[in-house]
Amino acid sequence: MPDNRRLLTLLMVGAVIWSVTSIDWGGPVFHTGGAGVLGEFISALFPPELSPSFLGLALQATWQTLVFGVAGITLAILLGFPLSVIASGAFFGSGKTSGALIIAVRFFLAAVRSIHELVWALLFVAAFGLSSLTAVLALALPYAGILGRIYADLFNNVPEGPLRALRASGASPFRVFLYGRLPMALPDAVGYTFYRFECSIRAAAIMSFVGIRGLGFEIQLSLNDLLFGQVWTLMLFLVALVLVVDRWSAGVRRSLMA
Repeated sequence: MPDNRRLLTLLMVGAVIWSVTSIDWGGPVFHTGGAGVLGEFISALFPPELSPSFLGLALQATWQTLVFGVAGITLAILLGFPLSVIASGAFFGSGKTSGALIIAVRFFLAAVRSIHELVWALLFVAAFGLSSLTAVLALALPYAGILGRIYADLFNNVPEGPLRALRASGASPFRVFLYGRLPMALPDAVGYTFYRFECSIRAAAIMSFVGIRGLGFEIQLSLNDLLFGQVWTLMLFLVALVLVVDRWSAGVRRSLMA
């Protein structure tokens, strides 16, 4: 095992060196004409676009982004949680059949999370068109893989003492999981889920790259027209949305720890 880690470290260091040496350092590193545009973009913040009509448009785009984020993370939880229970091996013995099932589920979780949500979106656009289902599935699949992996690790990393006490009292594997693993892993699982919820909102905002409406779509339209004041307004709406979710998640975590 140490030899494998050293080999992986050498491969990663070699990849970094190869990538750095492959860059054309002879060309310009910065776009010389970008300073003026950057100045215009920053000055557009004072003030941003605050007309009632555009604020209404920004509010509608924010709602669309929130709906996609909520639907995507909800489906991800519904998919990832049962798969995480299987991947953790909490209900299985050491037989070959159960071992093969655990490996298959872990491979599936790794496969779906290894593909970026934008790539999933492109695939689902080809299958379902520019629909809400495309955005929800593109968010749900990779996030199900991420949540499933993290939940499984949390279930496996709980202290063994309480679990041994439950087993000694004659509790079944299901009861050991329900009254032992799940309650001890729940606060960390909820906290990480809310973090991924914030990520899903940001990911829903960039679904504009495949043509799905939301904050990202409106930001892209405003950028194309060089309307930087509108861009700032939309970005501030996105920041406010993430901050609201962060405050909500902090309150939920405190209630679980109380």
